[in-house]
Amino acid sequence: MAKRRRLTPLPSMPSETGGDTSLDTGPRPALGPGLDAGSRHGPRAPIGQVAGEASALAALAEVSGALRLAQEEGRMVLSLPLDAIVEDHLIRDRLEAEPEAMEALMQSLRQRGQQTPVDVTDLGEGRWGLISGWRRLVALRCLFAETRDPRFAHILALPRAAEAGAGSYVAMVEENEIRAGLSFYERARIVMRSVESGVFETQKQALQTLFSAASYAKRSKVKSFIPVVEALDGALRFPTHIPERTGLALSRAVTEDAGFALRAIARLDASAPATPDAEAAELALMLRNDAVKKDSNHAEKAFNSEEIAPGVTLRRAGRGVVLEGQGVDAEFVARLTEWLRDQR
Repeated sequence: MAKRRRLTPLPSMPSETGGDTSLDTGPRPALGPGLDAGSRHGPRAPIGQVAGEASALAALAEVSGALRLAQEEGRMVLSLPLDAIVEDHLIRDRLEAEPEAMEALMQSLRQRGQQTPVDVTDLGEGRWGLISGWRRLVALRCLFAETRDPRFAHILALPRAAEAGAGSYVAMVEENEIRAGLSFYERARIVMRSVESGVFETQKQALQTLFSAASYAKRSKVKSFIPVVEALDGALRFPTHIPERTGLALSRAVTEDAGFALRAIARLDASAPATPDAEAAELALMLRNDAVKKDSNHAEKAFNSEEIAPGVTLRRAGRGVVLEGQGVDAEFVARLTEWLRDQR
């Protein structure tokens, strides 16, 4: 086998300026960004670096846009400080939280944390208006005040795009209808309040929009409770506990008798019922007494005015009576006079 010939290094060759032009295999200084002279593949052209940076910026912009869109469309959950939530951004439909239900919710939050986000809308300057999830917000605030546990210092929330007033109210009502049904009093109250605040023009429009998914019978009952809210809101201590039948009877009473509401307010103020059952009993008693009084007046009217013969009506007038009608003519008066004389 022929032996390979060992090559000797090339000698240094002087340049025209006298410098050393030997092949240098040692490290070389960098030539600038992207122009690594020692690169295996040789220097990178500046255009390659610019294209890479542009691609990275485009990808970052795309991700940022997707995140912003997800937030605007309510597909990204945020963790917000409790103090950042504006609870009264909307007029709330729910008047109170049932103690037992609230305790159950707080126990669930202690054990499992918040499972379902609330809905909020961005009000700017780090403030978020609550759309739905009032019970969860109240429960977390109670837990944080009680324990000071950092777990309860924030609330999970889905940002919603700012909607017209009607849309926000519909979202709030639908959430409560699904999760924990409102009383008929609360439903009627939000109908009335949404009209007063200018969200809807009429009660009919508010009723049909807010409870569009409800049956006709249910909307009819909500409508029946509106006169009760108008007449007794603020006077009732436990309005969400009014039984349905009592509420419907109250509605008829305040509609048919303008003085009933004033009597009821005075009676409730004097009796000051301390429990929902006591208030319901007081209302039922007022309604029974009112019904008895109406029956008595009706019977008295029937007695005071009665047709005793064709065309002849007898009407009481103080201690006397009056006979009137088309049948009371001269002949009738003559016969009656003769009959009275015979009774002596």
